[in-house]
Amino acid sequence: MTLLEARPPAARPALRPAEPGRFGSYPAEDVTWLLTDLSAVALERGTQDREEAIQGGTHYSEMLPVEYQPDAAYLDLYAAALEQTADRLAGAVALVGELVRAEAAGAGHEPVLVSLARAGTPVGVLLRRWFRAAHGVDVPHYAISIIRGRGIDEVALAHVLDRHPAAAVRFVDGWTGKGAIQRELTAAVARWRAAHPGHAALDDRLAVLADPGGCTDLFGTRDDFLIPSACLNSTVSGLVSRTVLRADLIGPGMFHGAKHYAELAAGDVSNAFVDAVAARFPAVTGDLAARVAAHSAADRRPTWEGWAAVERIAADHGIADVNLVKPGVGETTRVLLRRVPWQVLARPDRAADLRHVVALAAARGVPVVEVPDLPYSCVGLIRPVRP
Repeated sequence: MTLLEARPPAARPALRPAEPGRFGSYPAEDVTWLLTDLSAVALERGTQDREEAIQGGTHYSEMLPVEYQPDAAYLDLYAAALEQTADRLAGAVALVGELVRAEAAGAGHEPVLVSLARAGTPVGVLLRRWFRAAHGVDVPHYAISIIRGRGIDEVALAHVLDRHPAAAVRFVDGWTGKGAIQRELTAAVARWRAAHPGHAALDDRLAVLADPGGCTDLFGTRDDFLIPSACLNSTVSGLVSRTVLRADLIGPGMFHGAKHYAELAAGDVSNAFVDAVAARFPAVTGDLAARVAAHSAADRRPTWEGWAAVERIAADHGIADVNLVKPGVGETTRVLLRRVPWQVLARPDRAADLRHVVALAAARGVPVVEVPDLPYSCVGLIRPVRP
């Protein structure tokens, strides 16, 4: 009888930081991804399986949804939405850009943009393009991970703060929902400042294009309008997945992880989205000074009205966990793309912004219920899958 020598299990591929110019589809000068490249690791789980795992206690950051592949009709809706909103988006980018630059200038710096991967990253790229177009400056832009319930990637944050003054750093996201990420960021920055007194000037306020939740004073609008990048996943966000934090993959001293979906390059519209909005910058500069002055003079203090509204909606629908209530166009879209939706509440007067939501809901057999006095354009309710 031949004895077989025991062999150790095959080692997983060595995991390395994302390589500039090879990770993601944005030009390397537009963003530095401070992420560990997990492209070779199988992390996706089916929608029902993933939902049951999340509601059963597995953290959402330990796995990825399967990337939604839109059909031609849905892509037509995306293209129409971009055409319809490009001017408004450009105006919001310009307004937020001027607010951000004024804040940094008050401390004697140009801004250093730190976008929250991945939904914040297209906005970070757009702000960088705005600063170049309007002021002739190329500002640094980093994309880092923050995860609800687990905090910000402190390895990535240290990387940024080793190279730039804390007072110059501005965190960037696309929009707010009920404000969970702003709360997470505030707590993370408070912990960091307590541990690093030299970084007391680090500001926890998010800069966003739309703040329907009333969570920050650095916003382009508080209207819950469609930001077309919310319609798609990686193919409008540099071909990068959501961020991942799993102990068997991300060890001490490593950035949080993400995947680069190079195989989806044929459907990538990330740079086309940025180019379409940036092309509208000249059209929004005429009244910009007046808009900035009016915005600056207005009462922009956070109200947190969105969080209160979500608590009311959860109570009205017998939902014990507010994390199963996703308010706003962007968050509702995410529910339909990668969770198990129960129903969508929608304001009938916002139908023009919700065509893609209605299409996604129809495709998944999800009822859309009209609620005229809804404080958001729409709200996605996730189906409880566990008693």
